[in-house]
Amino acid sequence: MSLSVTMRLFVLFFTAMIPSLLLGQSDWSRWRGPEGNGIAESQKPPIQWSTDNNVIWKVMVPGRGHASPIVVGDLIFLATADESKQSQSVVCFNRGSGKQIWQTEISNGGFNPKIHRKNTHASSTVATDGKHVFAVFSHHGGVHIAALDFNGAETWKKKVGDYQSSYPFGYGASPIVFGESVIVTNENNADAAVVAFDVKTGDQLWKINRIENSSYSTPVVTNVAGRDQLLLSGGQKVTSYDPANGKPLWTAKANWGVTCGTMVWDGGMVFASGGFPNGQTLGIDAQTGEKVWDNSAKVYEQSMLAVDGYVFAHADNGVIYCWRASDGQEMWKQKFSNLRVAVSASPVLANGNLYFTAENGETAVVKATHEGYQEVGRNLLGDEAFASQAFCGNRIFARVGDSSRGSRQEWLFCLGEK
Repeated sequence: MSLSVTMRLFVLFFTAMIPSLLLGQSDWSRWRGPEGNGIAESQKPPIQWSTDNNVIWKVMVPGRGHASPIVVGDLIFLATADESKQSQSVVCFNRGSGKQIWQTEISNGGFNPKIHRKNTHASSTVATDGKHVFAVFSHHGGVHIAALDFNGAETWKKKVGDYQSSYPFGYGASPIVFGESVIVTNENNADAAVVAFDVKTGDQLWKINRIENSSYSTPVVTNVAGRDQLLLSGGQKVTSYDPANGKPLWTAKANWGVTCGTMVWDGGMVFASGGFPNGQTLGIDAQTGEKVWDNSAKVYEQSMLAVDGYVFAHADNGVIYCWRASDGQEMWKQKFSNLRVAVSASPVLANGNLYFTAENGETAVVKATHEGYQEVGRNLLGDEAFASQAFCGNRIFARVGDSSRGSRQEWLFCLGEK
């Protein structure tokens, strides 16, 4: 083989590897970060901030949404919706300055006639494979996915399925990327399914029929118990699938019908919580699917966090818990506030600290230890926080709402040590 041919093959190989190189631990490329578990590796973000302290920049966000930002290289992507125009779009910002670069409308009209008062028409966090941005919205009686390039141009669009929920809550699950596929859930009465699409063409790769199951959880793919598993809760069960083809691996029964949180894992265990009509948190053997422990804690809209043998959760009752992962033993619990403050955002772990954010815009920074509750920071930003924070490059990217001047405005903050 000639040197020139060898070099061309090397260039082709290197080019094909660019997406995976781009999506390293330094990027926050999807819902709950690089691994989908809310853990920010090697990050040293601030533990103290306010509207005028440790703010690198802030920028107005057009419209409204609960979708979290994702960060890839020099770009930030965010889903949003304009309720007055019934418009759903993706916005791109410059990571260094916060300046808006482009906004691409995905859909116009056809909003769900009724959604939960806490939900929005842009609650799904976008995902990327390093070349495309994948956005999922519910409109015109269905769930739809669109792929954009990094310049905001649409490359393909597909309907995931019809959408008709038992409860008029609206849609909120986020897409995830696994290999050459982007996976979307459509848990509802009309066309309940989990569907995988080819990232380049939008062609359907596989489909899991979920049989009239109304739920709102985003799935996650991880390698646990020696194999890749796609983990998803909802419909009175926790289920593991093979993410390569959608075939079931195991199922565990649960007391709830509806869940919203994304599952987490540690060692050979996986953990899920819900929901409606009953509250229950489960610890499950990831090899067999057998329930190891459970309790009655309700961690409904928000997800949990599992690390180093312990599970941390900010439950609906306003209490932060630490449980031992192996057997569910309660290590400690602490009220987030003396007031009853609701929670929707999911926690993040960075530099040995847990960041718990409540709906009132308040974030408690707590040591990730089983040896008692140790708070190291307490911060307030805006007066409404539903979106989970993104952590990247030792900075925090937070989407918050602020009604202090009479009319509500959403902001995207970049927080970091100056």
